[in-house]
Amino acid sequence: MKPFGKAGLIGGAGVATVVGAFAGVSVAHHPAPTRRGRRDRHAREDFGLMNADRGSLVTADDGIPLAVREVGPADAPLTVVFVHGYCLRMDSWHFQRRQLERRWGSAVRMVFYDQRGHGRSGTPSPESCTIGQLGRDLDAVLRAVAPTGPVVLVGHSMGGMSILAMARQLPELFGTRVVGVGLVATAAEGLNKTGLSRNLRNPVIDAFRLAVRTAPGVVQFGRGAARAIISPILRAASYGTDVSPSLTRFSESMLNETSVTTIVNFLKSLELHDESEALPVIADLPVLVLCGDADMVIPFGQSEAMAAVLPRSELVRVVSAGHLVQLEFPIRVTDAIDRLVTRALEGAECSDRVGFGG
Repeated sequence: MKPFGKAGLIGGAGVATVVGAFAGVSVAHHPAPTRRGRRDRHAREDFGLMNADRGSLVTADDGIPLAVREVGPADAPLTVVFVHGYCLRMDSWHFQRRQLERRWGSAVRMVFYDQRGHGRSGTPSPESCTIGQLGRDLDAVLRAVAPTGPVVLVGHSMGGMSILAMARQLPELFGTRVVGVGLVATAAEGLNKTGLSRNLRNPVIDAFRLAVRTAPGVVQFGRGAARAIISPILRAASYGTDVSPSLTRFSESMLNETSVTTIVNFLKSLELHDESEALPVIADLPVLVLCGDADMVIPFGQSEAMAAVLPRSELVRVVSAGHLVQLEFPIRVTDAIDRLVTRALEGAECSDRVGFGG
């Protein structure tokens, strides 16, 4: 086995060997909780609900196909676009899609899409796995499926960062096309010091960063071992409470189906992510800032810091919630998004045509 150091230089066979050994330690320290005999309150939940929604493909500026789903009439007076987080897919908004369709009916069109490298969207190059590119992807989705009319953007985790990246790059759209922003369990900067990035800082992960770029075939060979390093960290951070087995399986399926190359390729951008210049761009808009206070990926303090410089923001603290707050406490998140849209419509041109509001 070739030696490797902090820079992550490692030979082909060494990747599987070293990572496999490290993975065994990781799994041993993160046993999956089991509880026999408890009722599974989501046993009959149809987590494939979005598969029946209108589907299309949007081509990003660099040619990557992005899978899109829509709910509600194309000519609805308002469009709400949902952007999912790291190692997830559009289905992570399952409960909000179901609950908000019942509330809004034909008054609002909802748009969901898989970010590059996730779900049914295309596989990107390592160089394009950046938060800045995700902001450009969001703009491509808007240009394709919502080229006119007011829009509210709602992002979870890396999805919130995508929205902020778009705001930094295209500030002219905010306050004109974009009339409201929801930031769920996300941060404008600082992941290199707290949360997920701190937990993933080790030589083995560094080795995989290099291997993904130089020997992707080897990485795919050792993907089980690589996933065993990263997955327990993400899994442990998903929920702050004891959720149903069906919900756990659903969220883990999204993580397990995300390519290990995607997982590793986005890590550097998440660590160095800084979209703080976007905050003044959205300062005059109605903004929702929501996070669980048991979130180990992006601590609640990050939300407090953003809300402090956003005068029209509503800060929502979800007690005991982990990082997947929209799945763990769906009604709290749905209610908050509903309030955001109501606030966004105040004074908007479409307010007299939308059949709900406060």
